[in-house]
Amino acid sequence: MGVVDDKPGLRERKKQRTRAAISEAAITLFLEHGFKQVSVAQVAEAAEVSKRTLFAYFPAKEDLVVHRLADHETEIARVVRARRPGTAPLTAVRENFLRGLRERDPFTGLSDHPEVRRLLRMILDAPSLVARMERFKTGAERALAEALRETAETPELTARLAAVQIVAVHWALAQDNAERLAYGEPADERYAGAVADAEHAFALLENGLRHLTPQR
Repeated sequence: MGVVDDKPGLRERKKQRTRAAISEAAITLFLEHGFKQVSVAQVAEAAEVSKRTLFAYFPAKEDLVVHRLADHETEIARVVRARRPGTAPLTAVRENFLRGLRERDPFTGLSDHPEVRRLLRMILDAPSLVARMERFKTGAERALAEALRETAETPELTARLAAVQIVAVHWALAQDNAERLAYGEPADERYAGAVADAEHAFALLENGLRHLTPQR
């Protein structure tokens, strides 16, 4: 019985290794030669898999890059779900963003680690990657709306509209930081301005989004 139980785990680990190998090969080639200049066939060859196998894991070339950011798609929703009792959803998101700035979390755009900076520059310079990130943004909105409905008893329309605004502000702040750092500004120099921008942005949100729960 134990042998049978182990098989799915082994298969899953093999899939994870294959996925990671393809992703690593792709990012290495893209950073070295440019996203547009590298073909899917070259990525498959470097990862020692067939094109068919590659597309089974990554349906589009852009997914090879966006995959690196996949964990962040539902991060705002996770923050709302994990917030302390009595903490408003927007407060939790604000505190998490400010903490991310302090810790130089790439999700805030304020990481000047060389590889992160190169990856951000590559994304910003490729229209197809920027467009693919819009789908990522839509997924974040859906996840956050669901979290607001389930944890704050927020009506569906209110949750959807609030999620669109919160994600848009979060996105704009991170993108502003990323663009500055991608082209040379040090994170330490940008930090004070990034905090001021974030405080301003969340204050604007709070002014219109103070009530995410039904009025009693």
